[in-house]
Amino acid sequence: MQSKGLIKFLVVVVSLACLYSLSFTFVTRKVESDAAEYAKGDMLKEKAYLDSVAGQVVYNLGIAKYTYREAKAREIALGLDLKGGMNVTMEISLDELIRNLANNPKDENFNKSLASAVAKSRTTNTSLIDLFVDEYKATKAGTPIASFFATKDNSASVSANSSEGQIRTFLKREADNAIENSYKVLRTRIDKFGVASPNIQIQQGTNRILVELPGIKDEERVRKLLQGSAKLEFYDTHSNFDVYPMLENIDKSLAATLKSEKGTTPASTKDTTAADTSASDENLLANLGAKPADSDSSAATAQLASQNPLFAILNPSVGQDQNGQPALAPGAAVGYANLKDTARVNQYLSRPEVRSIIPANLKFMWAVKPESRTQDFLTLYAIKLANTETGAVMTGDVITDASENFDEHNKPIVNMSMNAEGARQWRRVTAQAAQSKSSIAIILDGVVYSAPGVDKEIAGGNSMISGSFTIDDTKDLANVLKAGRLPTSAKIVEEAIVGPSLGQAAIDAGVNSAVIGFVVVMIFMVAYYSNAGIAANIAVVFNVFFLLGILASLNAVLTLPGIAGIVLTMGTAVDANVLIYERMREELGLGKSMRQAIADGYKHAMPSILDSQITTLLVGVILFFTGSGPIQGFATTLMIGIITSLFTAIFISRLIFEYLLDRNKKISISFPWSANTLKNANFGFVAKRKTYYAISAIVSVLCIISIFTKGFSLGVDFQGGRTYTVRYDQNVNLEEVRANLDGVFGTTTEVKTFGSDNQIKVTTTYHIEETSDEADAEVLAKLNEGLTKVDGGNKYEILSQQKVGPSIASDIRDRAIYAAIFSILIIAAYILVRFRRWQYSAAAAISTTHDGIVLLGIFSALDGLVPFSLDIDQHFVAAILTVLAYSVNDTVVVFDRLREYLTKPFGKNENLGGTVNRAINSTLSRTIITSLTLIFVLAVLFIFGGEVIRGFSFAILIGIIVATYSSIFIAAPTMYDLMPENEAVKESAPKVNEVKTVTP
Repeated sequence: MQSKGLIKFLVVVVSLACLYSLSFTFVTRKVESDAAEYAKGDMLKEKAYLDSVAGQVVYNLGIAKYTYREAKAREIALGLDLKGGMNVTMEISLDELIRNLANNPKDENFNKSLASAVAKSRTTNTSLIDLFVDEYKATKAGTPIASFFATKDNSASVSANSSEGQIRTFLKREADNAIENSYKVLRTRIDKFGVASPNIQIQQGTNRILVELPGIKDEERVRKLLQGSAKLEFYDTHSNFDVYPMLENIDKSLAATLKSEKGTTPASTKDTTAADTSASDENLLANLGAKPADSDSSAATAQLASQNPLFAILNPSVGQDQNGQPALAPGAAVGYANLKDTARVNQYLSRPEVRSIIPANLKFMWAVKPESRTQDFLTLYAIKLANTETGAVMTGDVITDASENFDEHNKPIVNMSMNAEGARQWRRVTAQAAQSKSSIAIILDGVVYSAPGVDKEIAGGNSMISGSFTIDDTKDLANVLKAGRLPTSAKIVEEAIVGPSLGQAAIDAGVNSAVIGFVVVMIFMVAYYSNAGIAANIAVVFNVFFLLGILASLNAVLTLPGIAGIVLTMGTAVDANVLIYERMREELGLGKSMRQAIADGYKHAMPSILDSQITTLLVGVILFFTGSGPIQGFATTLMIGIITSLFTAIFISRLIFEYLLDRNKKISISFPWSANTLKNANFGFVAKRKTYYAISAIVSVLCIISIFTKGFSLGVDFQGGRTYTVRYDQNVNLEEVRANLDGVFGTTTEVKTFGSDNQIKVTTTYHIEETSDEADAEVLAKLNEGLTKVDGGNKYEILSQQKVGPSIASDIRDRAIYAAIFSILIIAAYILVRFRRWQYSAAAAISTTHDGIVLLGIFSALDGLVPFSLDIDQHFVAAILTVLAYSVNDTVVVFDRLREYLTKPFGKNENLGGTVNRAINSTLSRTIITSLTLIFVLAVLFIFGGEVIRGFSFAILIGIIVATYSSIFIAAPTMYDLMPENEAVKESAPKVNEVKTVTP
């Protein structure tokens, strides 16, 4: 084995890297376990505990230290289906954007074209902007489309003479800005909400934003938070010099009232109160300014907390004067506090005795995020309220543009432009600020993004905002300023809520299936391959370890389909070992020594291993880019699993064999009972191919008939609507529940058993076109009305709910169809490149299409006949693409062996039919063994994986069986039939004497 030392070094490095990545998960689980033990079921206490340790070091590696917050960001996060929470898709209303950019014209052609474009956008992937421009063009109206958008606010981009193409570009640019700005607003709001490990991402190529909030329990608050309008405002500010004396009074007042509430004076403060009240400002500033941000609890700290309760957690904003002495810092910032202490500061400032000290025109507001120099500390600003309804001196709707830039010293700045009305207001506001030497605070949704000082009056509406900015800071601030002129709104068009009880059940099911599947694979490998099976099992252990470590390093979110991917990886990881072991047995059969058989086995198995795994990897890539949420989790796990499987099968198992050979240890690749399994098989697959074709044709026709007559049960993500998972205390009659709900909704309702007989899944299309909160509330009310009609006072609980708008459903369905077609095409293209003959690609495409049709037909025929859901949804798409990849995987192994045989002497002197038959028979043991290991694993997943993915695991289980059949009986024989007559003699019997050759 070449480079054995390098491979050992690589294994050690990868192992340490994975251990490092996984260690953060263990650390955070320990902290959270301590929090749960401390809280004893009180969620508020538990959250307070975790907030208090957020900035504390919980993981010390010597060379690096990590706080709980930093460790939490590096752990393996759990998806909604495992942890519970809320998943919503926000859609930016582009029709509202178009109307607002045109100042809501009353023109009939304009509004009619826009309404028609909105209707067409629900059934096509063409952008709403292109549809609108095309629809308006089709009206042949006399008014140019540019005239609607040539407003004062848009004058920098559009004129009345702008072309149709320029209007398209302008609208698309504004749409992109609106989506980006909405994303920024949502990001900030969710960060303020305090969700652990949120996932927020723009769905590229659409006007939608995906938001995943694990652990959320207050869904109504989230809906209001996400759908509220962005509110950008400019405020005048108070000076730190003016506010500090007031903060001193607040501090003293708090010290007195808190002391009286306790009833006793702490010993540590008994003799120091008088000294404290007479202490000079300079001494107090010196003491507070010298207090380290991360000071540990001590007697001095306790004394400070007693004497100065506010200043103990809120550091005044101090700097140094010309003599280097502590002094108040200029500006609107009046202090900064640790993130964990901000709630306590707010509590102090809201007390009645403190509110009486604070002037009516002063309001304290926090910065949006910690500054880099203060790390975990937020800055507190003193905001001056003007004599307006909100107290702001200006609102953000006057901003026409904002962009990040650099000044003449190459320092990051932000350029801001306003419309004419805004310019007039800005001139007045900046003149007053310059005269009073105050700052102007830029506030979005109640938090301060920046509070720049004003040197002079700014006329013309064009301003430059500078400060201690990073490039990212200026990008964020520019987005915030543009968010003030959001001429559109965002609404929830898809929603899924998973209760924590369902999430825990999913975790249990996933872990059980993973462990049992792991044990089954290990037992089978040892039972069939003797001590070589032990080497394969060690490789599988490393494979799972590497897979989890890489997932952790990528900050991937682990979902239930992701766990299914891990379980499936255990089965596919064996595939490479089986290919190698079967090849080693062949080499031993040729009389080679064990050392030579191992070397040649790895060498000759390599092309088949690479070809088969690459095809599966390609499908994983397609799934990743076409799927969303849990499907992306499955695709991520599948792709990483393929890479780690290759690494462990090729290198780690080989290292084990080399270790045994160097020490003259006995190596056995089979037991007596398994040594001759399918050895020298000589079935007439090619001779009897027409019989198999007929069987496949009959089954395919029956499946197509079922597909077009009975159809499918579409999941909510394909048809739209709302789905609820409901659990009753006792078993229920499905027909009774269905009749009750049909009567309430006035439309047919789908009711299915979901797992046990007391748990059901309800799907309704009532108000399918409505995605508003009012429609959600009405549907939920009617659902509860129908569910409560079940006789016997059977109580129930809604465990989870999902909402998908019709436009989302149409988009998901189209993407699924394209993904399946594209997968077949890209696999066929890969085979064409590898084997350089179109007959191989065509045969593989026919075989995989056959598998897809049969699997679809089985789902159609069995729907309603089996006691579990067979919905066609995104999970089914992931399953069928995985099956197609496996089908090609098996087929490619046969093709590789055929290509090898065609270069042998007997391959050149034997007719093609005989060579094809020889290739199928020689790989038969590998095909059967690999399929059996996968069937074992998938059977475990089907039985123990839980109801949520039962249909998913059933699809792959049946698909593997069908794919195994097609790779043996359909793929290679079809390739033989596609060969020209002068290159392939058609075989009518197992033995044919005529000799024809084919170019490999």
